[in-house]
Amino acid sequence: MLLQTELNAFQAAWKERAGGDVAATIAADNEALLRSGLVARALQAGAKFPDLRLATARGGQTRIYDALTRGPLVVTFYRGGWCPYCNLELRAYQSALGDIRALGAELIAISPEAPEHTLSTAENNDLKFEVLSDVNGALEDALGIRFDLSDPIVALYKRFGHDLPSHNGDGRWSLPVPATYVVDRAGRIVLAFVDPDYRKRLEPAAAIAALRKIKVAATT
Repeated sequence: MLLQTELNAFQAAWKERAGGDVAATIAADNEALLRSGLVARALQAGAKFPDLRLATARGGQTRIYDALTRGPLVVTFYRGGWCPYCNLELRAYQSALGDIRALGAELIAISPEAPEHTLSTAENNDLKFEVLSDVNGALEDALGIRFDLSDPIVALYKRFGHDLPSHNGDGRWSLPVPATYVVDRAGRIVLAFVDPDYRKRLEPAAAIAALRKIKVAATT
């Protein structure tokens, strides 16, 4: 089953539970974020992926460019383990991990969650790839994908029990829009998927197709 098919099915069931008013608030906020110009400002294919250090799930530090010395990367940003759409995406990429590694590439997932929550997300979804924390949003800012939540969404999240300033440990009501990048060994972004609608994600098959192109280019 396609990832987007699973996401759409979850969204349809969620709308019935949440009610029309909540769904309308979120839809309007997504539309406003789309009109904000965030996508146009975000780094696109052809740009260099930022070279920063991030916190690992077990409290260490790692540099994404160290992983690039071993091969290309698929780097996907998710909002947090509290987000059911993110968990569906993470599990879909876990299922594709064998195909990604068969192409000499690696997979990294990144969120603004504090490391202890990142560890829980990895364990709860049985993830076998690196899951990192961009606690202060430096990488998200460098990519141009972080935004501050609107007042109506903050109110909804408080109602749902999502205390992001505490959960993420940065004191801010901010998130990255879900984004996925395929990066070659030189650090060049060859595919960039950035969508303000968090209910839409890049299919793992699209990332794998981009990795195949990198492999072909490297052998010609």
